[in-house]
Amino acid sequence: MSKDFYSTLELDRNASDSDIKKAYRKLALKYHPDRNPGDSTAEDKFKEINEAYSCLSDPQKKSNYDQFGTAEGAGAGFGGFGGFSDFSSGFGDIFGDMFGDIFGDFAGRSRTRPTKGQDLRYDLEINLKDAVSGTEKKIKIPRWEKCASCNGSGAREGTQPEVCRTCQGSGQTKLQQGFFTIARTCGACGGEGKVISDPCPDCKGHGSLRAEKTVSLKIPAGVDTGIRMKVSGEGEPGTHGGPHGDLYVVLSVKPHPFFKRKENDLLCEVPISFVQASFGGEIEVPTMDGSSHIKIPAGTLWQR
Repeated sequence: MSKDFYSTLELDRNASDSDIKKAYRKLALKYHPDRNPGDSTAEDKFKEINEAYSCLSDPQKKSNYDQFGTAEGAGAGFGGFGGFSDFSSGFGDIFGDMFGDIFGDFAGRSRTRPTKGQDLRYDLEINLKDAVSGTEKKIKIPRWEKCASCNGSGAREGTQPEVCRTCQGSGQTKLQQGFFTIARTCGACGGEGKVISDPCPDCKGHGSLRAEKTVSLKIPAGVDTGIRMKVSGEGEPGTHGGPHGDLYVVLSVKPHPFFKRKENDLLCEVPISFVQASFGGEIEVPTMDGSSHIKIPAGTLWQR
């Protein structure tokens, strides 16, 4: 009696290729031996799922099965359909979906995925007056910039990177080990899928150059030491078309020769004579913007 592969994958006979692949992924993950150690029932189910998928994912075998209820190689377990090699591509997709973000080299995709550039930090020292009143500063940030000569390609002007012959542009090489096909980052192209045979003489094939970027920074009034200001998009450039990282400017306020800061107040010590303290008077005191006159009431006591 022929096996019902559609039922095994929990599908009806009108299922599309996409439906078959989705169902296989779902069930293979559910019954995989690594998730069900020592469970012989799950192991048998896993074999049935792979046997069904091997048949229904192959157009010729699927056509024969739909017409005659059987397909060449179907029903023979793992060995009957070419070992694990037939289903490894589908199962590789599953691992790619599960771990692609973490182990991008396995799926060979993360190296060519647009990636945001790294954030940068810049320590800026300002004086107390600028901290109190606010100001605008222009700072020079050393960072990588796209090479203008090659427009970031790394190849000499008039040429283009070539498809890697080792991995055929996939960025990975595959090694068959027993039941599994192991994907590794291509050593010839570093996982990029392309190689530069004639590098740009300015950036030496790197695609970017070290440069200084002038950034205008508006510092609001009332800042203090330790305040961190974010300037979006002024960090290192991204890769494969990804956005720039961000710039974080950490402020430090220099000590003032006359004033001390206490939260939002400024303190200043001004000497007065015994006569002024006893009988009162008017004195001139320094301020951030110049000077001002204040009245000393009679009987003022000295305090520290």
